[in-house]
Amino acid sequence: MGMSVTISVATEQDAEQIFRLQYLCFQSEAALYGNYRIAPLVQSLDSVKEELAADCVFVARLGDEVVGSVRGHITDDGAASIGKLCVHPRLQGHGIGARLLRAAESALAEERGAKRFRLHTGHRSEGSLRLYRRVGYETVGTSQGTDGVPMIVLEKAAGEYAATA
Repeated sequence: MGMSVTISVATEQDAEQIFRLQYLCFQSEAALYGNYRIAPLVQSLDSVKEELAADCVFVARLGDEVVGSVRGHITDDGAASIGKLCVHPRLQGHGIGARLLRAAESALAEERGAKRFRLHTGHRSEGSLRLYRRVGYETVGTSQGTDGVPMIVLEKAAGEYAATA
């Protein structure tokens, strides 16, 4: 019998695994845009550790291995910004991303008072867009990433988090 993937709050000890996983997972995004300077690929390990200390961070584990991660924090306008959702390429398509989103949404709404959730994804990131729309996010605008990548901004009301996944 195989191991199950579990979702839990990330710990400081997870920083290096999250850092490496993020680097692996966002290679395909970088290839979509021909831009290997996208934020997840140039983020430092120290910056990941800072986010772990300040943000709402969840990981998916298969045994001791971190195979997925997501981060969120409350913005100045009271929305929860969710980002850097990633799942190891060999485990994509099995609902892990949706489970990570649901965990982050739940914590951000219940523990940090988020009234709505917001996320950004590259305009060519069809897999991500499908997931986000399937779990209730709607396009509310566009923006330009600091790396020059055109982004789609999606939101949903915090009351809808229970419907995710």
